[in-house]
Amino acid sequence: MNFNELDDFKRDLKYLLKKYRSLIEDLTVVKQVLEVNPEGNPPFSFQIDNLGLTTCIIKVKKIACKSLKGRGVNSGFRLVYAYFKEEEKIIFIELYHKSEKENEDRNRIIKNFN
Repeated sequence: MNFNELDDFKRDLKYLLKKYRSLIEDLTVVKQVLEVNPEGNPPFSFQIDNLGLTTCIIKVKKIACKSLKGRGVNSGFRLVYAYFKEEEKIIFIELYHKSEKENEDRNRIIKNFN
């Protein structure tokens, strides 16, 4: 599986790393899970519909973060990515903390995958 990141994702990550130092390590674990099951695993992740795109966009709701000691996976981060089955490729689109943002940036998704 090949993993890529949008520039916007890199900015998200850089911003979040200032507060949550374990994110690089946490994302490594997420990548290992995605290599086994890239199409999502309800209720932990699901496909985002109603975008008008043919690209498979998936949102991961539960990411364990070591920097959030004892608060569990529900308290933390959301990851949005595009999955290209034929190419065996995943592109990370957005990473955000649930307390800072309620939903994914649909404009970012449509702008990059329309």
